[in-house]
Amino acid sequence: MESNRCLFCYDAPCTHACPTHIDIPKFIKKIATENLVGSARTILESNLLGATCARVCPVQELCEGACVLGAEHKPISIGRLQRYAMDDFYARKARPFVPAAATGKKVAVIGAGPAGVSCAGELTKRGHSVTLFDKRTLPGGLSTYGIISLREPIDIAVAEVEMLAGMGVQLKLGVELCKDIKMADLQAEFDAVFLSSGQGSTPDLGIPGEEHIIDGLFYIEQSKLSPNTMQIGRHVLVIGAGNTGIDCATIAKRLGADSVTIVYRRSEREMSAYRHEYEFAKNEGIEFRFHATPSSVVLENGKVTGLACGSFVLPADQIVKAIGQVRPSLAARLGLQTKRGFIDVNADFETSLPGVYAGGDCVRAAGSCSTVMAVQDGKLAAAGIHKKLMEASQNG
Repeated sequence: MESNRCLFCYDAPCTHACPTHIDIPKFIKKIATENLVGSARTILESNLLGATCARVCPVQELCEGACVLGAEHKPISIGRLQRYAMDDFYARKARPFVPAAATGKKVAVIGAGPAGVSCAGELTKRGHSVTLFDKRTLPGGLSTYGIISLREPIDIAVAEVEMLAGMGVQLKLGVELCKDIKMADLQAEFDAVFLSSGQGSTPDLGIPGEEHIIDGLFYIEQSKLSPNTMQIGRHVLVIGAGNTGIDCATIAKRLGADSVTIVYRRSEREMSAYRHEYEFAKNEGIEFRFHATPSSVVLENGKVTGLACGSFVLPADQIVKAIGQVRPSLAARLGLQTKRGFIDVNADFETSLPGVYAGGDCVRAAGSCSTVMAVQDGKLAAAGIHKKLMEASQNG
């Protein structure tokens, strides 16, 4: 049994490597003693999106990469064990926590992605009344719409939000800030506001024929919401060598494309995809073309036939771009201070607007964006919000 291989290290390196600091030896020990509910609760104490993170975290770079058995032996399969405990927990329809006594304070959370869900849950645990808003028809944000089903099925992300609803979080879908509801109205109704709006859309390449290129995030969303009617080319090119690019290429390959090639303007060493994702893609039969900078889409009779990259043309009948996302526009609309285009926050995740906080990808001016980092932002922001609300109560 995999859990019995764990050495249950004191001051375990794997726990330090986890951005949410899950007590990994403790949850594995509880699996080994067949206390699966206790194992799941240990995970949820630190990470309310334990089921999602068990699937999408780059464990090779984090907890498993720090495992002391990894030096001479095979590291413990921490991600797989976490998934085992969390899947059992949801199958039992168990309730993770009983919220603390009501504080009488109300908090609005804008965006039901990883940071927002984490913040909403942590505030609810502390006894605050939380309303979670999202502009989409399904909650979960990136977990629902932007991570391929191979890694994160929609029902897992939705179940995590439903768990919070069972704890008392009010969910309002189809409501967009600055369109359906104004910040001034939120400030009048709630004692604090947390923004977790993520990043913006995929930027333009600025090349002729770009209107015939498919947005990578839309490509992933289609594969999750309508895979049976999704149009897949025979020869697919994906522009961009990050993890999203690899996800798009994987979709094309698994849904029937004859050939899939990732096109990247820099070298293999400079690509932003994790090394294990790169090896995974190659094992899928996905090809890579480095030092190729797109210059125009080649068309014949209005249909895509290739991608020109300087002096050569790569044949294709479908082109997808996955070249990152633009800076969030919400900051400008709300008049918030920014840092390198991202919302600027202090140590408690409070923005330049008092009582308004932010976390997740919309504040990630430095470092990489990831689900687990967004979860940790939400957790830390909840602590900062709670501290401020309790200080206000004590001061009358």
